[in-house]
Amino acid sequence: MKVETDSFSGAKIYPGRGTLFVRGDSKIFRFQSAKSASLFHQRKNPRRISWTVLYRRHHKKGITEEASKRKTRKTVKNQRAIVGASLELIKERRSQKPEARKAAREEATKADKEKRKAEKALKKSEKAKLVASGAKVSKQQAKGAFQKVHATSR
Repeated sequence: MKVETDSFSGAKIYPGRGTLFVRGDSKIFRFQSAKSASLFHQRKNPRRISWTVLYRRHHKKGITEEASKRKTRKTVKNQRAIVGASLELIKERRSQKPEARKAAREEATKADKEKRKAEKALKKSEKAKLVASGAKVSKQQAKGAFQKVHATSR
């Protein structure tokens, strides 16, 4: 026994019931009753007519709770190493106490400052040598451009 569905309302049509409508482009439409056929020919939207299956589906009517609830997958967190650091290093840093981290940061900034100071002193001494040798220094060179030229000629 083949049970068809109504093209408009979505209701079941049992054998020997309903009507068949074949449109000019040979598309077949089946209707359970004259009511649904009439509404189809009036070009009514089945999603706006409350007794149709499409309306009930569109407005989420009569759906059982079990069908609507879906199990959500919990995301699994996994740690990976970053380009500059291995996983062990990252874990070690994470387990470090805030005081130790702060001390290490201060130590790094102090070392950086010392390095900058040394570079500045070196620049100053090179500039002094250049001036002492009597070479002409342009404004650009005086501002530090000579360093780049000088560094490439080494």
